Amino acid sequence: MACMQAMLLTQYMHLEMVEMPEPGIGADDVLVRVRACGICGSDVHGLDGSTGRRIPPLVMGHEAAGEVVRCGANVTDLKPGDRVTFDSTVYCGRCFFCARGEVNLCDNREVLGVSPGPYRRHGAFAEYVSVPRRIMYRLPDNLSYEQAALIEAVSVAVHAVNLTPVVLGDTAVVVGSGMIGLLAIQAVKHAGATRVVAVDPDEGRLKVALELGATDAVNPKTTDAAEAIRGLTGGFGAAVAIECVGATEPVATAIAAVRKGGAVTLVGNIQPEIALPLQSVVTRQIRVQGSCASNGEYPASIELMAKGAIRVEAMISAVAPLAEGPGWFERLYRREAGLMKVVLRP
Repeated sequence: MACMQAMLLTQYMHLEMVEMPEPGIGADDVLVRVRACGICGSDVHGLDGSTGRRIPPLVMGHEAAGEVVRCGANVTDLKPGDRVTFDSTVYCGRCFFCARGEVNLCDNREVLGVSPGPYRRHGAFAEYVSVPRRIMYRLPDNLSYEQAALIEAVSVAVHAVNLTPVVLGDTAVVVGSGMIGLLAIQAVKHAGATRVVAVDPDEGRLKVALELGATDAVNPKTTDAAEAIRGLTGGFGAAVAIECVGATEPVATAIAAVRKGGAVTLVGNIQPEIALPLQSVVTRQIRVQGSCASNGEYPASIELMAKGAIRVEAMISAVAPLAEGPGWFERLYRREAGLMKVVLRP
């Protein structure tokens, strides 16, 4: 059996380059030679076992792109050498939710590079990965593999904006100017918001937010964010807010930032439970919407990136060989200042 190099989470807080068998493929699968794979924040959070979704031993990695090596018997529209990327959600296509077109809510959903207990699905921090054809997409020539490794993150932001009732001319608030927040700023502007307010306690990130299309920046450490946003909107508050952190304080900021009858979309997901300002939501009739992964937004995300409507270059902090991955994970886990997206090349 052919072997490959992979970066394996052998135990919590320990990543190691190992030799593993090359993954096999079924009739509907494609074997991909991984050319670039981004380190997601969820991978970093999974390193210490706190999320419970990355039980060792596991090859993590789900933000990837590469080239076709071999196709299963039923795959006739791709050939070796084709440049591709793929979704991270492996949906079954048969359950109640898949039949409704809600594949991100699939009852039998698996995620590349994740092992929560019921299943283990090795991911793309490896030379090769096996992927079902149904979650795979061709890459345009003008997108590099490194850029393409960010398409999964772009699709998460685009899905969140698609769930948000943005109307042409609206003011939108995006709480959190990390990776997803910076992408949401660009996506919500493209969807029609003419004023986009970035909220983040890091001045460096706010600077990038303004460079990527935010019209205003608010630092909640130095100013009352909700009050500042009301000041920008004639005292009303924003029409919509997208929350990209997932903790009590930023969620409260997003809710306080919108006007009566406004809508808040929750994307951030780092804490299983938070305190919610219930009275503010109820008495001001705020719509609160959760947003999970993406649901068919890959083609739109690829097109937005290919046309330059969503830019990702500013978010790539480093591109490094896969063998250096354990060191980069350590730096990201320590929250090294200025580090955002690190892309590894097997």
